[in-house]
Amino acid sequence: MAKVDRFEDLKVWKDAIQIGLKIYQLVENDHLIRDYRAKDQLIGAAISISNNIAEGFEYNSNRQLIKYLGIAKGSAGELRSQLYLLQKAGKISSEVYEEFYNELIEISSELKGFIKYLYDYEKRDK
Repeated sequence: MAKVDRFEDLKVWKDAIQIGLKIYQLVENDHLIRDYRAKDQLIGAAISISNNIAEGFEYNSNRQLIKYLGIAKGSAGELRSQLYLLQKAGKISSEVYEEFYNELIEISSELKGFIKYLYDYEKRDK
């Protein structure tokens, strides 16, 4: 893996930012615009993904980065769960849900792979 000096260069961070932007657009739809609790929950979980990737990276410690990548992965799961509930409640369409679901599964997979890489790197260094 090439050395990355800035979290802004990480593909997974860029993907998480895109999810955040899409969530901001989603919460402006007619079914969610007045559901302030759902809006806050969706936005909070979405921005937590990219923010935790960034925060963990800035500690300059693989152990801290692993911890924060795990938190980001948890936030991706939280967001998937929230979107599932909204889809079942008829607040978003199945198509919208599936699009987010697939993107969030990809982000979770990227985070899992990154965490594994860092764990393996830590083992090799000992």
